[in-house]
Amino acid sequence: MSEKNDQIKAKGFNIINGTMIDTTPYQEEQAPRNHTAIDFSKIKIGAKTLEDAVIDIGILKKINPRLANKENVLRAIYNYDLVQMREISEFFYKSSGIYSRILRYMAFMYRYDWYITPYVNDDKVKKEKILEGFGKSLRLLDNFHVKYALGDIALKVLRYGAYYGYKVETKQGIVLQELPPNYCRSKFYCGDKPAVEFNMKFFDTHFRDTAQRMKVLKMFPEEFSKGYVLYKQGKLVPDFPGDDSGWYLLDVKNTVKFSMNGEDYPAFISVIPLILDLVDAQDLDKKKTMQRLLKIIIQKMPMDKNGDLIFDVDEAQQLHNNAIQMLGRAIGIDVLTTFADVEVANMADTTAASAQTDDLARVERQVYNEAGVSQMQFNTDGNIALEKSILNDEASMYNLLLQFEMFLNDLIFKYNTNPKKLEYRVQILTTTIYNYKELAKLYKEQTQLGYSKILPQLALGQSQSSILANAYFENDVLDLVNVFIPPLMSSTMNTEILNRKKGGNAETSGDGSEGAGRKEKPDDQKSEKTLQNRESMN
Repeated sequence: MSEKNDQIKAKGFNIINGTMIDTTPYQEEQAPRNHTAIDFSKIKIGAKTLEDAVIDIGILKKINPRLANKENVLRAIYNYDLVQMREISEFFYKSSGIYSRILRYMAFMYRYDWYITPYVNDDKVKKEKILEGFGKSLRLLDNFHVKYALGDIALKVLRYGAYYGYKVETKQGIVLQELPPNYCRSKFYCGDKPAVEFNMKFFDTHFRDTAQRMKVLKMFPEEFSKGYVLYKQGKLVPDFPGDDSGWYLLDVKNTVKFSMNGEDYPAFISVIPLILDLVDAQDLDKKKTMQRLLKIIIQKMPMDKNGDLIFDVDEAQQLHNNAIQMLGRAIGIDVLTTFADVEVANMADTTAASAQTDDLARVERQVYNEAGVSQMQFNTDGNIALEKSILNDEASMYNLLLQFEMFLNDLIFKYNTNPKKLEYRVQILTTTIYNYKELAKLYKEQTQLGYSKILPQLALGQSQSSILANAYFENDVLDLVNVFIPPLMSSTMNTEILNRKKGGNAETSGDGSEGAGRKEKPDDQKSEKTLQNRESMN
């Protein structure tokens, strides 16, 4: 043995196949070595530690382990725990871009364009009477800001599963005072309206201070103060013997409730477990990417022909430290110093590498599949079946649209003093952010057959009151009818002008018609193959 090996053996080690082995005999009188005190994750590898390589996924679980837990989400759905499902939905609406995007897409898909139609059932009704009620109805809904209010309500219905409100009349019109959904319920209907009950425990739970509680009670309609007094006196009708939950039935005429198909839970709650899987898959993909960028420089200490170490342990440590200092600022490079042969085993299945698919894209696709929403609407790469998917989404929200229409008719019901002779009704157009141009064009074509002149402008986003006001101002006040004369068209030209055009020109054929050939379709109506052919030609 060489002198260096003797030094190693003197420290209680022996060299076996190039590896230092601790040969110190165990003595019972000595205290046992505290192996558990050694933190092997802190062994230096270059400028990093071993714990940097540990897979650490599920960042949402760290932020909120209760709500961002797949098991808890599925349990809340199974137990029909509305409070927890709403809390989970709110958390993911604020933390998940996919979830919030789906909800906002569905809520704001419809443009909520509306108009009022007077139904005159008696010829004796005076014109002034018709216009009076019509003007009041328009002002009421204009001051209610229908489009903004309905969009906001639709979003809350999707976030919390239901929207509860109380109608409050002010000098400007009617406003909806939103009620906390966790303290509202509706178990039956009164006619075609849901009967809403409010839990008076809300005031005791959220407002401990008596003075503040009384101040908040005054902000609510008078009916709530009456119900709270009955609750404190124990005079509310219990659901069962010994019940003190404090449910108070509100006036059906003043309450509203909106929900998706009568269900009170968030409509897209079933998507959240897959979003959690997607977050974990994204974290894992990130770790894999970092691992692929990692490089390890292995420097093996030489040995002589007898298998003895050329450098002692201190010298080897110094060489290791020198390499670390030289590569300390290098990104993604670590240093390993060893006396033994090193081999890296690849655990990946390389035989089927060519057949592997993008796992991350597959998990992301499952999220949209569970939501029933086409992924191409957010990351468009073609138009195949996209139109049909949008139609399905419109159908999913149509039930809520009908509820909104009933609500608006209820707002103007007070102006229907004599429905047998005169009645005002509100209708919401089925215009969406995708089809409003097409519908406006169809309404315009219907105008040429004698139908409504207002519908095309409504489909383009104008209100009924602004259309009428602009028409009066431009025609009667500014007299723009005689100032701006539209260009002559074939439908307005006389026979002499039409005969002149028979000769044709560069833009028309010999018979005065436009050039031959079908008009080219817009890009969103072309097939995928047509778009690919046009790109290949370019």
